[in-house]
Amino acid sequence: MGGIGSGNRWRHGARSSTDDLHGLDIRRLAAKGALRPGFVGSWQWLRRDKVVASIGLRTESDRLILTYQHSSQGGDWEDERYSVGLSWTRCHLGGHRPWFMCPASGCGRRVAVLYGGRIFACRYCHRLAYASTRESPGDRAARKADRIRLRLGWEPGFLNGDGWKPKWMRWRTFARLKQEHDQLVGRSCAEIAHKLRLIGEEPPSQKIE
Repeated sequence: MGGIGSGNRWRHGARSSTDDLHGLDIRRLAAKGALRPGFVGSWQWLRRDKVVASIGLRTESDRLILTYQHSSQGGDWEDERYSVGLSWTRCHLGGHRPWFMCPASGCGRRVAVLYGGRIFACRYCHRLAYASTRESPGDRAARKADRIRLRLGWEPGFLNGDGWKPKWMRWRTFARLKQEHDQLVGRSCAEIAHKLRLIGEEPPSQKIE
């Protein structure tokens, strides 16, 4: 896998943020059907529509097997293959929510996202701060809108348009989430528009009186 392990700070070094490592989100895997036992495929990370990293996935009833290559600090590429335990908890409105069991030695935390260094592990093991500490209000609104999209089973990113109401969800709940989603998108778009106006403005002139 291209880039996995580069600049790895697992259990030592300066504190990075969750944006500094590739994140593997179990909710997105579930939305794509990648948690079905017997699934075999890959997960990719894109930047400007180009693949920058990928890992192989094979799903069994209670675990996900990861295969990839990593290179730490410009060294030789090494093969990695190991399993990550899966767990499910019952939701209040029905159904079950999946979780990863962090595979780092001595951890085993139940988490929704693992971050890829030499191994994929939770943010506590990688000593990562949340990227939200660096977010603007518009970025934060877009992230919250994405969280609602995941709950609704819609494709991440509000530029991808809206989806449909999940069959199991009540119309009242759907309407509330849709309204909240649209308000968040409006805030994010307003900040984007403001930044674009600033980019298009002439820089202020300077002079000495």
